[in-house]
Formats: sequence, C-alpha cells, structure tokens
Amino acid sequence: MVYKVIGLMSGSSLDGLDIVYVHLEEVRGKWAFDIKYADCVPYTQEWIEKLQHAQQLPVPEFLKLNTSYGKYLSDQVNRFIEDNNIHHQVHFIASHGHTVFHDPANHTTYQIGDGATIAAITSLPVINDLRALDVALGGQGAPIVPIGDSLFFSDFDYLLNIGGIANLTVQTKDTVVAFDVCPANQVLNILAQKEGKDYDAEGAMAESGKILPDVLTELNGQHYYALQTPKSLSNEAAQELVFPTLLESLHLTEDLLHTMVLHIAEQVANAVRQHPSGKEQSHMLVTGGGAFNTFLVMQLQKAVFPLDVTLHIPDPLIIKFKEALVMALIGALRWREETNVLSSVTGASRNSISGAVWMGHSYNAE
Repeated sequence: MVYKVIGLMSGSSLDGLDIVYVHLEEVRGKWAFDIKYADCVPYTQEWIEKLQHAQQLPVPEFLKLNTSYGKYLSDQVNRFIEDNNIHHQVHFIASHGHTVFHDPANHTTYQIGDGATIAAITSLPVINDLRALDVALGGQGAPIVPIGDSLFFSDFDYLLNIGGIANLTVQTKDTVVAFDVCPANQVLNILAQKEGKDYDAEGAMAESGKILPDVLTELNGQHYYALQTPKSLSNEAAQELVFPTLLESLHLTEDLLHTMVLHIAEQVANAVRQHPSGKEQSHMLVTGGGAFNTFLVMQLQKAVFPLDVTLHIPDPLIIKFKEALVMALIGALRWREETNVLSSVTGASRNSISGAVWMGHSYNAE
C-alpha cells in the first residue's frame, strides 16, 4: 500500500517550517519512503516572536494564534502543492504543529496549528495533535520520532537528532528507548545572534573559541542529566538549564559557543554510556541542523569514539527533513489505526494510536 503524504514539522530552533511530500510504502509490515519534494520555509521575525511568546498570551489571544497559525500552515501547504504541481495527488496532511506548552507532569501538552483550519483551507484530510493521547496516558509525549527510527532506520543502534533540543533513540534487540538529551541548536543560534549572525555556520565561531572549564562544569552539573528515562524537555525547561549560565556571562561569544558544543558532545556520550547497545561496535545516525555543524560533529565523534560508536551523516534531505518525514509516517499509521507512539519511549501506560483526524472534503460532493 502506498500513501502520498505531506508532513509538516516546526521545531524548537524556530528556523522555519519543514514540509515534505513523501510516498510511503508498506509491504508485509516493512515500510519504505521516497521523498519527492521538500522545503523549509523560514519564519519571518514576526512569526518567530509570536511563537516564542505564545505561552504568555491571554486565552482569547492564544486561541486566535492557534487559528492564525493553522491558516499560515494551510497557505504554505497550498503554495507547496502549487509550486510542485502535485494537485489531486496528496492523500492527507500530517501536521506536528509548533509546541508552545509542554507539561507532561500535569498531563498537558499543546501544539498550535488548528487542524480544522488546515482541513478547511486545503480541502485535504488532516491528522494533527499527535502527542496529546500519550500525555493523557501518563507519558512524556516525547520523543515521538522513534516509531520512525524503528520502521525506517532499524540498522542503527543510536539515532541522534540535533535540533533546538538534541534527542536520542537507542535501539537494542529487546526494546526502543528515547529521550531528550540536552539543549542544542536553540542555544547555539541565540549565542550566534549576539554577534549579528542567524547561526554559527559549520561551527566556525565555536571552533575559534576556547573551553571555559568552570562554565562547562556548571552546565554538566544540571539536575536534568541525572534523571532516569523516560524524560523530556520543554523549550522553557531547556532554556532554564543553560541560558542563565551562558547568556548572563561576560565571556566571549566564541568561547561560550565552544563550551556549549563540548557540553552537547559530552551529554550525548554520557547518554550512550547509560544506554549501551550491547554490541562491540555501534553505529549512530546523526540528523537535524546540528549535523551541518562541522565542529559539533567532530567533537561528537571524539566523545563517542572511546565507546566504540561510529557516526554516520546521511543524505542532506534526511538530515534536514527526517522529522517531517516521520510526521508523515505517524499520520499514515494513524490513518491505518496502528500504533504510532511507543510507551517504551514515553513512559505512558500503553502504546497509542495518536492523532486527531479532520476531513477536509465532503463525501457527498456538497
């Protein structure tokens, strides 16, 4: 069976909206994918500020933002369909939305981007609200990408995604475990922006800096890193871990970037130590924007080499769009009414078939 799906993903780094059009094929339980078209639509400064401050809005304004962001997603999907001439080819849209509140301890998470609005404007079926059921079942609601790791990338022992927050999937013969490791690109980007740059291209600024041992010790000493899995970080929690130490510092930006890169590498290595693959030689797939940070990748390889782990950097399409690709898969599994969020990862009371479905067309042609 082939599903032709548009997947939408907006991450905590706020670099833009990722859109993929992918053909997903399932044959006797084996899944394959073929990314036909993909795009990342950068956010305007206005949208960045809206998304950054959404949590502080009064309820009426928050609800309006949920609708207006749904319209924004719809407009981008319609443009994407037009640009790539895929009219009447898309079976449905799977939209992650943008996380603006995440508090699994109180069974609450929210990703804005109203599904009804997307369905109404695109006239396509829409699957969204992908995390809520897992949280209602006592789970962290994150990470949800590991179902895609299991079905698409089962040859890898570790799958590291370095977005605004770095998260790791560990696949052994017995189980799948995944969790948020540490803050990542959202911190590196904000430090680079202090110097008038959108981001630290290839980690050049970080490489030119030097280590700040006291700062690194303070970063590594945060309580979150001692927690057992399952665990996840909201954007706010991630910022609270490192922002006071870094943004209130008088050190040179290059030195702070250098130290933060080492912090990320050390925390990934610590996560591998805590979750050994059980193999003599393990393999780690690295995706997300951080995979383009040459200095960060170099430090990661140094950190995990003594643990007999080899890094693999895939095709740029997978690096950039793996999360949007997996959202499309999660949508397809929801469409089939099959498990798409794993309780072994999130800590929920059971696996779940997550996502709300909105039908964007009329069956009686009204």
